[in-house]
Amino acid sequence: MNNIVIEELLNKEEILWLNPYKLPFEYTNALCELIVSDNDIKDAEELFLRFAPFIKKVFPETQKNNGIIESELIRIEKMQNAMETTTKLKISGNVYLKQDSHLDVAGSVKARGGFFEVLKYAETLALKHDKINTNDDYVKFASEEMKEFFGSFTIQVGSTGNLGLSIGIISAALGFNVKIHMSADAKKWKKDLLRSKGVEVIEYESDYSKAVYEGRKASMSDPKSYFVDDEWSVNLFLGYAVAANRLKNQLVENKIIVDKNHPLFVYIPAGVGGAPGGICYGLKRIFGDNVHCFFVEPCVYPSVLLGISTQKFEKVSVSDYGVSGKTDADGLACASPSGFVTRIMTNHVSGIFTVSDDTLYKYLKMLHKSEKISVEPSACAGFVGPLATTKCVDFKKYLNLNNIDGDALSNSNHIVWATGGKMVPEDIFDKYLNY
Repeated sequence: MNNIVIEELLNKEEILWLNPYKLPFEYTNALCELIVSDNDIKDAEELFLRFAPFIKKVFPETQKNNGIIESELIRIEKMQNAMETTTKLKISGNVYLKQDSHLDVAGSVKARGGFFEVLKYAETLALKHDKINTNDDYVKFASEEMKEFFGSFTIQVGSTGNLGLSIGIISAALGFNVKIHMSADAKKWKKDLLRSKGVEVIEYESDYSKAVYEGRKASMSDPKSYFVDDEWSVNLFLGYAVAANRLKNQLVENKIIVDKNHPLFVYIPAGVGGAPGGICYGLKRIFGDNVHCFFVEPCVYPSVLLGISTQKFEKVSVSDYGVSGKTDADGLACASPSGFVTRIMTNHVSGIFTVSDDTLYKYLKMLHKSEKISVEPSACAGFVGPLATTKCVDFKKYLNLNNIDGDALSNSNHIVWATGGKMVPEDIFDKYLNY
């Protein structure tokens, strides 16, 4: 990482860091297959299908999709026009919103990875103790007998908010005892919602890394406790990766072509890195070098950027570089990144943007006014991406390096991945609008 980037980070400036370690997908494909294979992702998709009857039974709002939890991909022309009018810049291509902000049950992208990890653990326990076999109707997981069985086991996780909500909601529905270790950045309403579900919330005055450390330690002391490790979990990663094939189907439905002459740009908010890493990995396996994934982090928490750029991975902290501060993007407030994700993303992610709270709120208000869509501040991080095609010198450098000419750019599509917001109480969202 060069001195200019360090200076910009210290000044908490909004920047785009281009990843010099990114390689053509054909060079990294074989190694990645050894870590997380196509078959692993297929197995994860099938597990979600097996549990669909349980999800449909326990969460009535999922009945319309037969127990499959998925979000819409929508073209946001009014938002694109508002962005262009405000900046007097023209965005090359079309802008879409992937509404993981409105996923059923948990209202965030964490309903993917978080649900998958807990469901896989539940299935593993049930199979081991002869409570079920894979040919059974998994609606059986909603029975009182199964709840009583799972009641003797505990699930724990460290979280800044949305992962805790996801793990807490699905674990409680299955009957597990649940302990969520939450950092100081976590919003009060998220803690209150968890407690209303019968979840034990343990609060810390320190940051996310402390909550994870204490949660991991507490879980290790209990032989019947399972710790969802956001920093190292392959299962979380797999749950997020399932999104890629589902998005592929939505692109086909919307007649959106992805090839060299129709590049796809995807912008995903990043905290510890698990969700964007899994999504990016899944997309790269399908679209290869025709998809360009960018992560977006708060200016005061550029942990994934630091982890990859320094190649220190999980051993780096934003405090090591004097970068600190508070952000309302609570789900992205991670001082150190996932060691697993930063290693696997080193050769895949195209670059990382940093964004200020002021910018997040600007886009939050603009999205609400133009499209009548409500999301939380962190979910607006990806909106910095589409405009960069026009105004950012480094983005233009990226286009040149990847041989993306003007015609291809005009045929491009941009997906802003909205990661959370459905669960935000009305009075809290009103405060967002009045920021």
